[in-house]
Amino acid sequence: MLTDRRAKVRQVLILTLILNLLVMVLKAGVGFLTGSLSLQADALHSTTDSANNILGLIANRFSSPEPDREHPYGHQKFEALGALGIAVFLGITCFEILKGASERILHGGKPATISGWELTILLLVLAINIFVALYERQVGRQLESPILIADAKHTTSDIWVTIMVLGGLVGLWLGRLWNLPQMQWLDTILAIPVALLVFHSGWEVLQDNIPWLVDKVAIAPESISETVMSVPGVLNCHDIASRGLLGRQVFIEMHLIVDAEDVETAHQITEAVEEQLLKFYSPARISIHVEPPDYQSDRLSF
Repeated sequence: MLTDRRAKVRQVLILTLILNLLVMVLKAGVGFLTGSLSLQADALHSTTDSANNILGLIANRFSSPEPDREHPYGHQKFEALGALGIAVFLGITCFEILKGASERILHGGKPATISGWELTILLLVLAINIFVALYERQVGRQLESPILIADAKHTTSDIWVTIMVLGGLVGLWLGRLWNLPQMQWLDTILAIPVALLVFHSGWEVLQDNIPWLVDKVAIAPESISETVMSVPGVLNCHDIASRGLLGRQVFIEMHLIVDAEDVETAHQITEAVEEQLLKFYSPARISIHVEPPDYQSDRLSF
């Protein structure tokens, strides 16, 4: 039986939206005060965190697990679409970061400066990011929510970005104290690996959600066959297909050859097959085409 967890997912998204907005404001404020390119890019990254939360709330609104007349297979792919939207935001962020870094390298610009109290604010920002990532990942796994897990990955990338930027700004601060002007390049140079981390995070989100959207096989047909053949009265199963997300919802189809001469016996065997499959792959919707004992086929799947 499917469970509608959208209310809990919505609560998490609202809380993380508030925290991400706070992080974005703090990073942007310190970034403009110090003139730090890498921190301004990091603030842009955090802007996408907030946008992702809003996108997640929209996707959550339409991702009911229950089918209806217009969507007989349910609405859960809306969450996967929301996760792909996150990947798009990450790609845009990556481009903006690289663009800003290349312009600074080619045309130069005013060097960044940083003070001790501004570094303290960034440490607070880092602590908030760590909390959001751990909280979203934990709840996302408990609720089996792709949108929360995808957003947690994005926020995790934000943690590493903030650590990297913070390290560069500490280098700037020490360079000013020790009169080392060459340390001013740290801010611009670190903007490039920031972009690479953002790109990697978006790639992981794509890898997690595209197979679901394109109906990649959810369960190996050999595994389904082994489960089905353990049921008494089953002679053969073939043309096996599956799609969906194992642990969330899968759809299983197959043709079944049963040792039965009447419809009632064939139905009983089919019911037993469904119970056995649900024991291993629930929640699942199963469609079985029953064939007579003299029918033959050795085609396991498509």
